[in-house]
Amino acid sequence: MSTWLITHEACLQHDTGSGHPERIERLEAILAALDTPAFADLQRHTAQSASRAVLERAHSPGYIDEVMAAVPATGRTQLNADTTLSAGSGEAALRAAGAATQAVDAIQTGEARRVFCAVRPPGHHAETGESMGFCLFSNAAIAALHAQVAHGVQRVAIVDFDVHHGNGTQAVVAEREGLFYLSTHQYPLFPGTGSRKENRPGHILNIPMPEGTGSADYREQFHREAISALIDFDPELMIISAGFDAAVEDPLAGMALTTEDFAWITDELVAVANYCCGGHICSVLEGGYDLDALARGAAAHVAGLMK
Repeated sequence: MSTWLITHEACLQHDTGSGHPERIERLEAILAALDTPAFADLQRHTAQSASRAVLERAHSPGYIDEVMAAVPATGRTQLNADTTLSAGSGEAALRAAGAATQAVDAIQTGEARRVFCAVRPPGHHAETGESMGFCLFSNAAIAALHAQVAHGVQRVAIVDFDVHHGNGTQAVVAEREGLFYLSTHQYPLFPGTGSRKENRPGHILNIPMPEGTGSADYREQFHREAISALIDFDPELMIISAGFDAAVEDPLAGMALTTEDFAWITDELVAVANYCCGGHICSVLEGGYDLDALARGAAAHVAGLMK
């Protein structure tokens, strides 16, 4: 089975304006990095749009209405202090969530083994009824719930290596059986959640790390805690929230990972997926705000998914 790339032109129409960290150029940089001979075997697909029913698995009807009603006909507006909307943001958000469910469908029907969704806006800060941190819909959580509802998958693991804790994903997972959320992140840092006090054995595992954490310490903690917890959970499907803002160059955080670390993380997760669930991985883009580090990290991640 092949590895897929799912994206959509609409994700380039989510215009947050000059100076906003979560900008169009992020996705452009990733797509340029993947448009090389090394990725010739990557099967490219256009993201579908998420249905209302799919969104309501993770979000309240009122919240969905609020987001879509706030999308301006022209120009830009603020949904909250962090999250900017433009005329193209509604379709971009629907395509981002749709890509995640489309990836699950492709994996569960045997069309793909692993999929990377190069989409924006990101999702892991979006809670059931509240947007924050650049996020509109909780793409990774939506993918996990889709796997359960549409395909009868009993155990889904969501692994989040974005430098910020995925409070939205955790909030959705906290109320659902058969879902396991694992996050490595800098702590303390926005959004202020993700301490070990929030952990629930077999259900939620936060691995907070201090500012300045580099390769050796990160790898030791990840291998010692994350890998064993994933194997114990024994998922039938792995969803990855792939953020590349733990890179040393990133302007919004203070960890010190390298491109080689993102390749290593991917290799570790692929090995677990190969052992537990036939290698099945759906990876969804989250953060990463230094364009060069983001492009290198995403390329290393996708290369690892293609192995």
